[in-house]
Amino acid sequence: MPAPLEGITVLDLTRLLPGPFCSMILGDLGANVIKIESVRLGDWTRWVPPFIQSESAIFLSVNRNKKSVTLNLRSEEGLEIFYRMVRRSDVILEGFRPGVARRLRIDYDTVRKINPRIVYCSISGFGQNGPYAERSGHDVNYVGIGGVLDLTGVRDEPPVIPGVPIADLAGGMAGVIGVLAALLAREKTGVGQYVDVSMLDIVVSWLSIYAGMHLIGGVTVSRGSNILAGGIGSYGVFETKDGKYITLGILEEHFWRNFCRAVERPDLEKYPYLSLERRDELHEIIQEIIVNRTLNEWLRIFEENDVPCGPVNSLREVFSDPHVLHREMVTEVEHAKVGKIKQVGFPLKFSEKWRVIRQPPPILGEHTVEVLREIGYNDEEIENFRKKGVI
Repeated sequence: MPAPLEGITVLDLTRLLPGPFCSMILGDLGANVIKIESVRLGDWTRWVPPFIQSESAIFLSVNRNKKSVTLNLRSEEGLEIFYRMVRRSDVILEGFRPGVARRLRIDYDTVRKINPRIVYCSISGFGQNGPYAERSGHDVNYVGIGGVLDLTGVRDEPPVIPGVPIADLAGGMAGVIGVLAALLAREKTGVGQYVDVSMLDIVVSWLSIYAGMHLIGGVTVSRGSNILAGGIGSYGVFETKDGKYITLGILEEHFWRNFCRAVERPDLEKYPYLSLERRDELHEIIQEIIVNRTLNEWLRIFEENDVPCGPVNSLREVFSDPHVLHREMVTEVEHAKVGKIKQVGFPLKFSEKWRVIRQPPPILGEHTVEVLREIGYNDEEIENFRKKGVI
């Protein structure tokens, strides 16, 4: 079938992770994503190691299904090229600090006069207004202010930084939701709108169950005290005989009974396994049991007895896991310089199929001439732009 966003053109002014993650998903959904990069350096992640044939593995990981156009937006000619592109586009993504887009004359108020149907999405740390709007920040700052960091880790120990930049990725995913909603609204109204995505807002929204406990129930949840964050002994991580780790997610009573049967400890069935006060005691009991067998032995036993469990996989193990592979979460693309590269696959599965990966991550400026020709510039004009440093 045609891809859901086939015919939608996205001008992507973002760099680093949140915006490029957002535009990659839009590209996977079929949008024609044009990545607008600075003339000399491009997206900063192009210069972050490790490198493969001088191409950054990090850049390659979140920039498939995009075309790269280099453009000096500080020049009048560059602005005119951008405005001409705006007339033929549907979505603009930007990730500058508030106020920068206005100074560059590429802000929403400017471009909607050129194309009233444009959907304009800004992804920033703190949003476009408020006391923190103009602050600098990165993922650890957002999860810290947003309360997630305080909830992450072991009781009576310092907070632990999450293993992935969740605020950045959540901001990118929220940008996708905002753009799709605005495009749907445009079908009804005929006009575009502005979407303001704050990574802090998204992090705070993820506090939903804890917020309910605090705002409604008056309960303050501290690190390691909640049942889903290390607060009970039957929900956690345990070391096996071979020095590996297994996760147990035992919340429901029938799963606890299954566990007691699997480890041949019927005496534990009446144990108050959900007790916060006896968390350390139970964790120690379970750990003394788990350390007697290897990871694979326990996985087999617990799966046979319907106990929620799983290995703590390394990256190597994740990307060779049979279920991950079956779900097509490892894919391969052919890059112009690097050759075949493996990437994380598209996470959504639809009953109707389309060609998800249509082109590999672009070389810097790879599509500049192609795109400028598409919007009406001739070869002489393009060469003149090149001589002036506009492209």
